[in-house]
Amino acid sequence: MAHGGVLFLDELAEFPRAVLNQLRQPMESGEICISRAEHQHRYPARFQLVAAMNPCPCGQAGGEEARCRCTPDAIRRYRHSVSGPLMDRIDLHITLSRVAPEHLLSPANQGHHSADIKNRIHAARERQLSRQGELNRDLSGDDLLRACALSKATHTWFVNAIETLKLSARSAHRRLRVGRTLADLEGCEAVSTAHLQTALSFRETSGIADAAGA
Repeated sequence: MAHGGVLFLDELAEFPRAVLNQLRQPMESGEICISRAEHQHRYPARFQLVAAMNPCPCGQAGGEEARCRCTPDAIRRYRHSVSGPLMDRIDLHITLSRVAPEHLLSPANQGHHSADIKNRIHAARERQLSRQGELNRDLSGDDLLRACALSKATHTWFVNAIETLKLSARSAHRRLRVGRTLADLEGCEAVSTAHLQTALSFRETSGIADAAGA
């Protein structure tokens, strides 16, 4: 039902692990296979996955007021209820902090206008289609490397980052795709070290500085 749209899973860690793991195949192939008795059916399932979860079972971990009463073991079990292979397929991980009371009733910061963002995204999509005939999400292997057009210095930096952060092959290629999209949003022909640093920051909270100095 989410094909061509957004699949939003709230309270991600509350879903049965077996159910979540069944998302891995359609996230990779863009289709879902259902087997019943002697018959097998395939349906299109290319969707944008968006998920949200609390930092711990009570939802209070990480706050300045330290109201969380969950044990470290309980927090670890809660977070590990979502498998590593599934998390590896989610490109952007963002931690949101609690809104301060004084900001709750304050006028919202307008920031970038929606129309401006839409135009930037449209331009980035057109740039991708013009360059390679498909979107960045569909690039892999040598096609991805050619599209990124990494300089020798950026290539060396990223290799060191992969080793320092111990990235899997899938994660490394996903970081490249995110970096390529960031470059497209800025109208840059080549993916720079700064683009890859930003791409890594969406997934890794430690070790990036060490990789940068490598």
